Amino acid sequence: MNHPPSRRRILLALFLIYIVFAILLNSVGTVILQVINNYGVDKSSASMLEGFKDLPIAIVSFLVASSMPRIGYKRAMLAALAIVACATLAMPLVPGFATAKLLFLCVGVAFALVKVSVYSTVGLVAQDRKQHAGIMNTLEGFFMVGVLAAYWIFGAFIDSSAPASTSWLNVYWLLSGLCALTFVLVATTRFDESAAAPSASRGPAADFLEMLRLFLRPLVCVFVLTAFLYVLVEQSVGTWLPTFNNEILKLPAAMSVQATSIFAFCLAAGRLSAGMIMRRLNWFPVMVACVLGMGATVLLALPLSQGIAHDPNVGWSSAPLAAFVFPLIGLFMAPIYPGINSVMLSSLPKHQHAPMTGLLVIFSALGGTTGSMVTGYVFGRFDGQFAFYLTLAPIALMLVGLFFFRRQVERSGAAAVSAQAAEGSAA
Repeated sequence: MNHPPSRRRILLALFLIYIVFAILLNSVGTVILQVINNYGVDKSSASMLEGFKDLPIAIVSFLVASSMPRIGYKRAMLAALAIVACATLAMPLVPGFATAKLLFLCVGVAFALVKVSVYSTVGLVAQDRKQHAGIMNTLEGFFMVGVLAAYWIFGAFIDSSAPASTSWLNVYWLLSGLCALTFVLVATTRFDESAAAPSASRGPAADFLEMLRLFLRPLVCVFVLTAFLYVLVEQSVGTWLPTFNNEILKLPAAMSVQATSIFAFCLAAGRLSAGMIMRRLNWFPVMVACVLGMGATVLLALPLSQGIAHDPNVGWSSAPLAAFVFPLIGLFMAPIYPGINSVMLSSLPKHQHAPMTGLLVIFSALGGTTGSMVTGYVFGRFDGQFAFYLTLAPIALMLVGLFFFRRQVERSGAAAVSAQAAEGSAA
């Protein structure tokens, strides 16, 4: 894709913002492992960090998404970056479980502002549906690059020889500096938001009601439920894989976090390449094949995690095979989320992208919290294998959701063609 210099600078800003928030959002699994070791928090209580992250995302999205064009996408991004810059500074200055809760609360509030703004800005930058799909997959691919980087950045600050050490908190000095750098880039980049300007004849209340009315459309309803199921599975795996590696596969703490980067690498590689695939193939068979691949990976990998004995000298060459096979589920997950998002947003006019993204963010946040807390509960009461076997249920429901989503997309497209034909004959 060729973009003029101003558009390239906007895309660079969006990609860097997504990398920053990818590191912060997906550090929750690592932080759960560390607060268990540092502060004596049990698994059920530690899983609440996911809720402190995701529930503010849902609440803030619900309240402000419809008004985001009035607030301004650039202003919202700058406010979000300022919030997380301050929150990351608090982690090493006031260490404790309460500060970790506050951090993820701030990250949740900020990401609600960022995701609605970034997704809506993609709609302003993209010139057609294919370009929209390509940018979305690349954007989500950079998000996973941030996730991948997070595991290694945090792993570099964790002292495996002293599980109770708080040296890992020094990573937040680095993250605060990255937030400041991104703030400067966004502040010095010009954004043209005129195409998404709200109608002067309508107030914020009318915008909010329009967002609620969107959810009444069958297409939107099926879409957000499918997105909910996807995020439920992704967060279940991403959040609890470090603990699974540590307790079930008997890997050291730092290696458990770094091994989880295989999952993030698979998601990043899958999403960065999905743009090319989606431009050549119909989205629906690709999505179905991916969901079936997810289920097959669970059934193949989890039996390999049975009965593993502790080895104090374990390394990459002697790690259990399951540590390398199970994260491959990320390759099949990768195209699903940006794929269905692009299909949905491309079906709507630009001024509806912000409220639609608001609904998406709400249900994604609820899916992430549900997945993490249910998996954490089952992990604590039973074991990690059983907790991950349970992901087969939402995977099966996701497959059903895709069939209904395709049907509604086809009906919506047919209705749009009929409306255009009627307008043409009337003219």
